[in-house]
Amino acid sequence: MEVRTGSCLCGAVRYQVRGAPLVARICWCRACQKISGNGTANAIFPADAIAVDGAPRVFLRRADSGNEIASHFCAACGCHLFAGSSASPQFRVVRLGTLDDPSSIRPSINMWAASAPAWANLDPDLAAEARQPAPMQARPPAGTT
Repeated sequence: MEVRTGSCLCGAVRYQVRGAPLVARICWCRACQKISGNGTANAIFPADAIAVDGAPRVFLRRADSGNEIASHFCAACGCHLFAGSSASPQFRVVRLGTLDDPSSIRPSINMWAASAPAWANLDPDLAAEARQPAPMQARPPAGTT
């Protein structure tokens, strides 16, 4: 099974993530723009595929959808590492820039493209969704279809 590693900017929080992402995307929602000053490149993994070494802090906020979003970040350097939603607690969003090898995962879609600033350079080879794509459903375990 593939294992990727990553960390915050200062290294106080390190993590491992096992397996392939369910999806990788660039998000242009206003919250992601405020986190990064740009769109955020991220991938969704099952929550239980992530092992964390260190103690990230959690910031809770209410999304426009009404869902509660838990943003996990390093208390020392402020680097945003993961996020989770009350709508799908079985998944975590991993910020690709925090991976030791961020090129190991390539986004396939721009989401919330309608919220991207006029100067954003959206890759025309990626699919685009004006807003939020349909929610992901949990994949059944292999061999149970």
